[in-house]
Amino acid sequence: MRYRCLTNTLRCAVALGALAIATAEAQAGGFAVREQSAFGQGSSFAGVAAGGDLSSMFWNPATMTQAPGIQTEIVASGILPYASNTAGAGSTFLALGGTGDTADDALVPAGYASWQVNPNLWLGFSLNSPFGLSVSFPELWAGRDYAANKTSLKSYNFTPSLAYKINDWISVGAGVQIQYAKATLNRGYTLVPPAVPAVTFGDTTLEGNGWSYGFTLGATLSPTPTTTIGIGYRSGLDQKIDGDLTLTGPLAPFSNPNVSTTLKLPDMVSLGIRQKVGPQWTLLGTVEWTNWSRIGTSNVNTMVLGTPVQIHFNYDDGWFFALGAEYQWTPQLAVRGGIGYEKSPITDAVRIPLLPDNDRIWLSAGATYHLTPALSFDLAYSHLFVKDTPVNVVPGNPSFTGVAYVGTVNSHVDIVSLALKYRWK
Repeated sequence: MRYRCLTNTLRCAVALGALAIATAEAQAGGFAVREQSAFGQGSSFAGVAAGGDLSSMFWNPATMTQAPGIQTEIVASGILPYASNTAGAGSTFLALGGTGDTADDALVPAGYASWQVNPNLWLGFSLNSPFGLSVSFPELWAGRDYAANKTSLKSYNFTPSLAYKINDWISVGAGVQIQYAKATLNRGYTLVPPAVPAVTFGDTTLEGNGWSYGFTLGATLSPTPTTTIGIGYRSGLDQKIDGDLTLTGPLAPFSNPNVSTTLKLPDMVSLGIRQKVGPQWTLLGTVEWTNWSRIGTSNVNTMVLGTPVQIHFNYDDGWFFALGAEYQWTPQLAVRGGIGYEKSPITDAVRIPLLPDNDRIWLSAGATYHLTPALSFDLAYSHLFVKDTPVNVVPGNPSFTGVAYVGTVNSHVDIVSLALKYRWK
C-alpha cells in the first residue's frame, strides 16, 4: 500500500507539472489561447481565416495578400478570468473546503508584419503567445493534490511566412512555427495512512522549458467580388520539455533533476467566410476544428519503484463556431459584433481542477478607427459565459492518485483587446 501511494503521488506530481507546461488560460478549448487579434475578437473571431486584417495570418498565412505595401500590427489583450472551486461530498479532504478566485489576470501580446515584395509575393512574420497559464491556488484546500500554489507558463511562437497571389481570386501561403515554452509549477501532495503514520502534506516544484517546430498552410478564394473564403491549417507541435522536479517532505528522495517528456499539441483547421451584402454590411462566419485527441498519453523519462510514469490526457477533439457582422459606419469607422460557441475537448471523465475547461458562449463587440490613411486602431471586448463545470477526480479519472476530489467550478471571462496598425508604404 505504501509503494502504491508513493508511486501514484509522484505520478500525479510529474503529470501535473508537464500539464502545466502545456495548459493555457482557458480562453479557448483545451490549452489554446485564442486572443491573437483585436480585429477578430470584435466579431468572436467570425470570418477571421478569410482575412480582413493583417492579424488573420495567425489562422491563415494566405491572407497577407490582402495587405498591400509594408504593414505592421501590435496587439495586446487583457484577460480577466474568474474561477472559484466548491468542494462537494465525496472529497477525501472535504473539511479543507474550496477556493476563491484562482485565475490570475494576464496580458497576452502579439505582433505581425508583412512586406509586399512584388505584385504577387508577400513575406511576413508573426510573434504570438499561443499557450499560457497563470493560476494561484491555496496551499491547503480539498483539491490540493490536483492543483495548489502558483503555476505559470510563458510561450513564444515565431512564424516566418510567405504568401503568393496566383490571380485575383486565389492566394496561397505557408509558414514555419518555432515555439519556445517555459513553465514553473508549485503544488502540493498528500500522503495518507498506512503510507505514513498520519496525514502528511508536502510540496512539489517543477521547472521546465523546451522547443518545438511545425508549420502553417492556407489559401483564400474569392469566387465573386463580394465573397472571400479562407482556410488555414496550423500543424501539431511535439513540444519537448526538459526540466527538474523537486519534492519536499517524505517524497524528497524521489526528486529528479532530469525530467523530460514530449506533449503532442494539436493541429487546427480554420474555415472562414466574409460576404459583403451591401456597400456597408459584411456578414462573417467561422468553423474551427482542433485535433486535441492527438495528445493521448505522454511518457515521462522517470521511473518510480520500477514503474514508468505516464500522463493520461484522453481528450476529445474541440470545435468552435461563430457568426458575426461588420458595418462600415463612416469612411474612418467600422464596427462589428459576433457570437461564438465553443465545444470543449475536456470531458467530465478526465477533468481536473488545474484546467476546469468546459463549453462556453462568446459575446463580442469591436471597432476599427482610422486616424490617418496609414494609422488605425482596433478595440474589442468579449464576455465568455462558461458552463458550470463538474470536477470528479475519483477512480476512473486517469489523474486519480488515491485522494478523491469532487466539486464544481464557477467561471467566466472578460477580455479587452487593443491593436495599433500602421502602413509604412
